[in-house]
Amino acid sequence: MTAVDFSAFVDELAAVSGDTILPFFRTALSVEDKSRGVSFDPVTAADRAAETAMRSLIRRSFPAHGIIGEEFGEDSADAEYVWVLDPIDGTKSFIAGMPAWGTLIGLTHFGAPVFGMMHQPFTRERFSGDGGAARYRGPAGDRVLQTRRCEALKEAVLFTTSPRLMKEGDRRAFAKIEEAVRLSRYGGDCYAYCMLAAGHVDLVIETELNRHDIIPLIPIITGAGGVVTTWEGTAPEGGGRIIAAADERLHAAARAILVG
Repeated sequence: MTAVDFSAFVDELAAVSGDTILPFFRTALSVEDKSRGVSFDPVTAADRAAETAMRSLIRRSFPAHGIIGEEFGEDSADAEYVWVLDPIDGTKSFIAGMPAWGTLIGLTHFGAPVFGMMHQPFTRERFSGDGGAARYRGPAGDRVLQTRRCEALKEAVLFTTSPRLMKEGDRRAFAKIEEAVRLSRYGGDCYAYCMLAAGHVDLVIETELNRHDIIPLIPIITGAGGVVTTWEGTAPEGGGRIIAAADERLHAAARAILVG
């Protein structure tokens, strides 16, 4: 069985999560701080309800598959196929009523990401990829995703969620990149990576990412022709310090500064 065989099922997961989340968006929902005051790490009833709905559908449809989710942890994470779920990536935007959030759904096969989707139910957009190709479905139609060529930092559009999320040394390294690019913007979370795949953003640099933050996005980025690794140039599946670039030359130029 290949990742292509699961594409229809991923659409089912996206639909059930979207139907669960949307009634909560832009309402007076309660917010819990998972960090217990160390740093603001919000979670809502929408996060938990959506992950519960997706887990239930996976268990009914593929009981031998494993699951890794942001809200409820690991279940058979060493299985041949493992689903990686982040019900609301960008919860801070979600609770602020901003649409820069999405549901991340990833699938790994023997640990390697083979399919990923970012579903934004409010804007009715789906970005998906299998590492070999990537596509967009939404109000703007159905089209293939392709990163744009960008060789030099001086021509690049850069995104990060916020430099304040970075440790001091990483923030200093990021500032050097920020000084070199054409345009730097903050926010976006998963949406920024999808804009990279769509050819509107050239570089996304983050730190402190978890597996569920990045695994579903890897097949979308690489399927669109982009490059995604850790700052050190290693495989990004484990999270941590991540750099995604539209062009291999840009990726190399940024890494030279970040780890130089």
